[in-house]
Amino acid sequence: MGCGARTSRARLQQVLLARNPGWERPVAALAPDGDADLDGVDFSAFDVPGCEACGGMLKPDVVFYGESVPRARVEAAVAHLQRSDAMLVVGSSLMVWSGFRFARMAAEAGLPLAALNLGRTRADGLLSLKLEADCVDVLAGLRGRATTL
Repeated sequence: MGCGARTSRARLQQVLLARNPGWERPVAALAPDGDADLDGVDFSAFDVPGCEACGGMLKPDVVFYGESVPRARVEAAVAHLQRSDAMLVVGSSLMVWSGFRFARMAAEAGLPLAALNLGRTRADGLLSLKLEADCVDVLAGLRGRATTL
């Protein structure tokens, strides 16, 4: 976070495993929303590495809840949406504006909007098609079956 240096996820994984032997096995159950259920897991001996360049704190290149999506990323997503024939939402409730705005843009542009998600989405009223199913199972079943129209 301090110096802006970047490292690949693969490199960080190597460092994490080297500093924390035994943590390569899953220690938590997977929750329905994709998060890990970490209640009762003892992290006191876990060795968190710092930045290899400056020793500062590391942060993944993701947008956390409450943070703003970088403008360049939003502009790129809008440009891709404008060139699209449809929009497919996979595994998201779209309850936060950062994702829902694209569903609204697609609907306003008259694009077909479909969702593959368990449970309600914020865009349910905009959808042309909704498949209420586990996205991991559905996508795994489609692997190798997709064709170009």
